[in-house]
Amino acid sequence: MSHAGMPDTAMVFAAGLGTRMRPVTDRMPKPLVEVGGKALIDHVLDRFAGAGVGSAIVNVHYLPDMIVSHLAGRRKPRVVISDERDLLLDQGGGIKKVLPLLGEEPFFVANTDAFWVEGPTSNLRRLAGAWDPEKMDALLLVASATTSVGVDWPGDFSMDAEGRLARREETAVVPFVYSGVGIVKPGLFAAETREVFRLAPFFFAAAERGRLFGVRLEGAWMHVGTPEAIAEAERAIARSVL
Repeated sequence: MSHAGMPDTAMVFAAGLGTRMRPVTDRMPKPLVEVGGKALIDHVLDRFAGAGVGSAIVNVHYLPDMIVSHLAGRRKPRVVISDERDLLLDQGGGIKKVLPLLGEEPFFVANTDAFWVEGPTSNLRRLAGAWDPEKMDALLLVASATTSVGVDWPGDFSMDAEGRLARREETAVVPFVYSGVGIVKPGLFAAETREVFRLAPFFFAAAERGRLFGVRLEGAWMHVGTPEAIAEAERAIARSVL
């Protein structure tokens, strides 16, 4: 951890196929789709740079050369490319591949379609400020399902008064969605032997243990998962800037 409990490394997921974003992603990877005049991946990396995070590990698989060349000029945070060209490892597998780089310290995870207009203070700083390794295995930035843009599902989590998250039951509607950003302990994956595996089940298992917590995002969160959501996000940005 760097100053004031801020993780110094972020794992940024940029390897996915972006199938829901077709036809836009037929010619470019989803992380390079522009919203508000800036590529989605740059919105995320700029947030980390602003919060003082030193390095970002970015995994690539689909149209990888475009992402590598796009990030070549970036200095903050320092970008390390994790090459998954041969095999798409999914988010859990992507983390496992770079565990030697991550070391023992907690690290950020970030989807590249997670995009938000900041509230009064940095949400990443708020997340880092709430991190308590004694009682948490993972801490997720969660957003209000009803006020967020592009949320077309019945939420992900409910949250108790202490900030503990519980997974949505199949038939239920819950108030919070996972924003795609969190802080995770590397030890969660230490015993994992599979090469390709998802990240979400590790969150759900932590919730079962009472060790998954949430911080509510301040500002406006947008899920840019489809071509329609690009225009919706552009409108939300315009509203927030006025």
